[in-house]
Amino acid sequence: MDLRTDKENIEQNTRQSIEQAKKEKKENSLFEHLENLAEYTKNLWHFLPLALCYLDSNGFILEVNQTFEKTFSWKLSEIFNKPLNFFMSEKEALKVITQALQEKEIINEEMNFLTKKGEKVPVSVYSRARKNNKGNVVGLFLALTDIRETKKFQDKLKQKIKEKTKELEEKVIELEKTKVVLLNILEDVEEARKKVEEEKNKTQAIITNLTDGLMFFDQEKKLSLINRQAEEFFEIKNQQLIGQTLLELSKNFKFKLLRELIGEEIDNVFRKELKIKENLILEVTAIPLTTKKEKTGNLVILHDVTREKLIEKMKTEFVALSAHQLRTPLSTIKWILRMLLDEELGKINDQQKEFLNDGYQSNERMISLINDLLNVTRIEEGRYVYNLTPTDIIGTIQSVINSHQEEIKGKKLKVIFNKPKSKTFKVRVDAEKIRMVIDNIIDNAIKYSLLNGEILISLKYYKDKLKFSVKDNGIGIPQFQKERVFTKFFRGINAVKRETDGTGLGLFIAKNIIEAHKGSIWFESEEGKGTTFYFTLPLK
Repeated sequence: MDLRTDKENIEQNTRQSIEQAKKEKKENSLFEHLENLAEYTKNLWHFLPLALCYLDSNGFILEVNQTFEKTFSWKLSEIFNKPLNFFMSEKEALKVITQALQEKEIINEEMNFLTKKGEKVPVSVYSRARKNNKGNVVGLFLALTDIRETKKFQDKLKQKIKEKTKELEEKVIELEKTKVVLLNILEDVEEARKKVEEEKNKTQAIITNLTDGLMFFDQEKKLSLINRQAEEFFEIKNQQLIGQTLLELSKNFKFKLLRELIGEEIDNVFRKELKIKENLILEVTAIPLTTKKEKTGNLVILHDVTREKLIEKMKTEFVALSAHQLRTPLSTIKWILRMLLDEELGKINDQQKEFLNDGYQSNERMISLINDLLNVTRIEEGRYVYNLTPTDIIGTIQSVINSHQEEIKGKKLKVIFNKPKSKTFKVRVDAEKIRMVIDNIIDNAIKYSLLNGEILISLKYYKDKLKFSVKDNGIGIPQFQKERVFTKFFRGINAVKRETDGTGLGLFIAKNIIEAHKGSIWFESEEGKGTTFYFTLPLK
């Protein structure tokens, strides 16, 4: 009896051990599956092609994936525990967090996200709250899609639509003209006559109510149409004008001014200014109107720009007045600082001299800025008068190079000046202004060249012009900013980072000086590889 009981106990224990082993094996297998699932989830999180980040319920970043780091250039170590409003506006960040706490999703909403480079990138945002086992919100997931390329595509698409629309409008205009010609040929048909009259009335209504003045001269250069606004500009009635040529209309002084601007043959003119009287300035555009076979006449468009010119004049006068008022005290400060530095008012120690010299240099930069502003106002007012004298351009270039020797040595630059091999001669230019242009271009090449760089300066004479160029292997100009190089107050992004000083007026002034001499100025550049500036001047 005891042996049977022991045997039963052993069998029962064996069965229990087997069951326990199976249970443990099953649990181990389950744990292994869970670990694999966790590893898979982690890999999926990091390698998803969607920028993801996880935030706590207060909006502080706890985790981001690799796509996030690549898209916005932030490493997790750099932004861990940073608030969402560090990367978004207060309004956008508050909306994301509030929606999450209210268990509301944000789906494909456009917002801006700050990259490490300081660029605000347009993104499509998707957010969803994360809950714990009790159903409480403990954080939120944020998915961000970079839509820069999408927006670029949309902009390009809009531009293409605009271009196609313009093409269609032009085609519509051509079709309307053709339609008018055909209806004139079939004027004996009553139905055609009615349509022509209808179209004429519509066109007349549009022309009459336009805020711009319109005048149409037919093939014989006779005025055949003038709208109400043009009549008001010239202070004369339609009946007194129709059928007259521009020469006949010139008996009126205001039309004489118009004829002097566009000529008796009504030359093509685009946005030229015409001052009719003290408080009326018109912007004139004259264009030929043609059908597929022949020219039908010339259209003259008169746009009132009096208000714009008044505002521009007030702005220019304000800048000029401010600059003049600032120049006198700055000159006084310069004189006093110079006396102190030259120890005319007593001995100063090295530290005092260093502070005074810093103040002197800052004052010099202010004076230079004031002079640039005054030059700009003179250009805008048409008062940038030139004193043309025979000038040795080679001597001027060499003089400018010599004046920059300290900066050249400081940056260990190699400066090469290729002079013309042929016999040189003097050119009639405004020596002071041309020196200013040369100095500006060479100074820019020195400023934006790298240490141990090379600058190649060339001057060549051709049959009817001279060509000057300065080539450097410095920082270059970004492609997307090239079209703004010769505008007022422009400085390249990479130039501002490298040289904090500068007004952005030098090249604007240089362009106006060269063009006033009937020359041309341009440049070639590649960011990171250097820039070459050119200008030409006529020899006659």
